Amino acid sequence: MILKLLIIGVVIYTVYFLFFKTKPEAKVSKKSAKKESKKPDADEMVECATCGVYAELEECILSNGKYYCSHECLIKAK
Repeated sequence: MILKLLIIGVVIYTVYFLFFKTKPEAKVSKKSAKKESKKPDADEMVECATCGVYAELEECILSNGKYYCSHECLIKAK
């Protein structure tokens, strides 16, 4: 009787360990993989190549590898 209970306990523990303990580790690895990809933050500031004003990266214009704060600065550079 006690042997049967021990075997059932071992089986339940094994199933729990195999299926429920490994999922959090998989979620952590997916999150760390997303963090490793280099994506600029919205708050990242860059300097305009023409006037030197700092502006947010999302608001800037990228042309020929340089950032410009506005269309007017882009025209001045050309």
